[in-house]
Amino acid sequence: MNEQLLLVEDDDAIAGALRLHLEEAGYRLHRESDGLRAMAAIDRQRWDMVLLDLMLPSADGWDVCRHLRARHADVPVIMLSARSAEAHRVLGLELGADDYLAKPFSMLELVARVRALLRRIEQLRSSPAAAASELRFGPFRLDTERRELQRGDAAVPLTLREFDLLHFLARHPGRAFSRGELLQRVWGAGFDGYEHTVNSHINRLRTKIEDDPRDPQRIVTVWGVGYRFEEIP
Repeated sequence: MNEQLLLVEDDDAIAGALRLHLEEAGYRLHRESDGLRAMAAIDRQRWDMVLLDLMLPSADGWDVCRHLRARHADVPVIMLSARSAEAHRVLGLELGADDYLAKPFSMLELVARVRALLRRIEQLRSSPAAAASELRFGPFRLDTERRELQRGDAAVPLTLREFDLLHFLARHPGRAFSRGELLQRVWGAGFDGYEHTVNSHINRLRTKIEDDPRDPQRIVTVWGVGYRFEEIP
């Protein structure tokens, strides 16, 4: 296990406990305690995962997440916050977080979520379906080996979950899925999240693949059910 994790946390006690548990689990951990230093660390290298507190000195976690997504759209992010309200969780997911844990949380649960998220990435990269094919729809090409979305010669940046969700829907055109089914199939059976998580990711995908996100033609809403992917030119 050689994954390098960036921890952005200004609380020394929490950071120390996280380091103990994550390094014991076999991960390499680098810690930054303020937002600006975290952005500099993101600029220096690509991390396998970022664990991101929201309340930080110099620049907050929202700013750090935007900075990360502008440079490495597919690096997984777990947000850590004392703000447990659903609105904050939704905002974190809207900004591109892959998971969100409210403080105080179990260190064992955090390690389990890190392990599950990284394992899912590895499984997707090594699966025969991912290695053998690409999906095309309209002007887009979804490269399942490189995990990239291309529109012509231009790359369209997708987060880890955005790619997985688009890939799943595009593999099943014409079939409607409920939000609960999408949580199970894309996030996994162990994901303890809100169905609004799916809405947030669908909204972001629409801004990237629809001509008019307010009138979506590719990812359409099936009222009373969920969402369906349509193959259109």
